[in-house]
Amino acid sequence: MRQALSTPAAPKAIGPYSQAVRSGSLLFVSGQIPLDPATGVLVAGDIAAQTRRVMLNLEGILKAAGATFDDVVRTTVYLVDINDFAAMNDVYGEFFSIPAPARSTIEASRLPRGARLEIDLIAALPK
Repeated sequence: MRQALSTPAAPKAIGPYSQAVRSGSLLFVSGQIPLDPATGVLVAGDIAAQTRRVMLNLEGILKAAGATFDDVVRTTVYLVDINDFAAMNDVYGEFFSIPAPARSTIEASRLPRGARLEIDLIAALPK
């Protein structure tokens, strides 16, 4: 059984998908780009600013599901420029405690709305 989740703490979906879907004890969160949830506009700034916005969007979705970053088991990071990895990683690391979730990082040629990164995740929801 799938249950869609939606929260105003993250940007509205910009296509035919859900912000997140719960299936059993797992939460699958769609890729988040650095859109301000209040305006729907891409945030200005460097990769660090964009990463922080993405992480805050993810945090809003997790919170709406009754979860935190401590419940995240897997992430995928998409970067338009792999040279942004270190700056992204510094901000990303502020949101996770040890043990950090499994992660893949991929360089992508283009992302929606001209974003420089996108991050999706899977969380194991608390009982």
